[in-house]
Amino acid sequence: MSDFVNEFWNWYVILIVLISIVACAVFLWTQSMARPGTAQTTDTTGHVWDETLEEYNNPLPRWWMWLFYATVVFGLVYVALYPALGRFPGVFGWSTADEHRKEIERVDAQVKPMFEKYLKMDLQAVATDKNAMDMGARLFQTYCIQCHGATAQGSRDKGYPNLTDKDWQWGGEPAQIIESITNGRIGMMPPFGGNPDAVGGEPGARELANYVRSLSGLSHNAELAGKGKERYNAVCFACHGPDGKGMTALGAPNLTDKVWLYGGSEAKIVETIVGGRTNQMPAWKDFLGEAKIHVMAAYVLSLSSGATAK
Repeated sequence: MSDFVNEFWNWYVILIVLISIVACAVFLWTQSMARPGTAQTTDTTGHVWDETLEEYNNPLPRWWMWLFYATVVFGLVYVALYPALGRFPGVFGWSTADEHRKEIERVDAQVKPMFEKYLKMDLQAVATDKNAMDMGARLFQTYCIQCHGATAQGSRDKGYPNLTDKDWQWGGEPAQIIESITNGRIGMMPPFGGNPDAVGGEPGARELANYVRSLSGLSHNAELAGKGKERYNAVCFACHGPDGKGMTALGAPNLTDKVWLYGGSEAKIVETIVGGRTNQMPAWKDFLGEAKIHVMAAYVLSLSSGATAK
């Protein structure tokens, strides 16, 4: 309850909780004024079943009433000891976040030695260790399949790269893979649709798209590709290079292969040129730590290298 944007909501929660508990107590008191066992009344609720079966309007038995009062007392004690009143942390200062932290520390104390062992090993060697790869696979299934899929083949047209091929946007060397997982990556293709002078609007984007398709041997319009080459040399070579092989340091992809992160049809390439692309690989350094990242990076390396774990 520490995320309130202002004090109003803090006091709103406090008042709602306390008023609700007190209201329950007042209601119980009003319903226990007449003691059962005294003069029997003939007041009924007005409900009748089977013609003559009526429901009397008598108070609850005293022992039952005291059980309800006990719940009211329990509620007051609970909100005093534990966080239930807005920002008030409770006398014990207990929190789910703190319990979660303690649980993580307890588990880490048990598994840390296993990961630390592999942290001292070369990544290539870890990638051939069966136990390490079993651990890496479990880490991958927990944290990575949401984007890269259960088979690590990503999702074409959605910007999630395939990790089982040998195409690496930011480099596939061990240090580069570790860097990607540790600090994340932000890839951006700037949009050129708002700058007609740069690529000549959508017609110019079509020319560029045909030239880019020609680089990887895909079917294309030769006339449009010829015009697109001039536009490429004026606008695109700074990132993708004069030969179209890209720059891993910038995350600029290789345009000469047949691997497409957002699709390689003419329409998709035009869409990329006109609207640009932005995608992010989150950083895991604070969540996983160096040792777990080392094992996960080795697992990712094994997916594309074909290394056999022993």
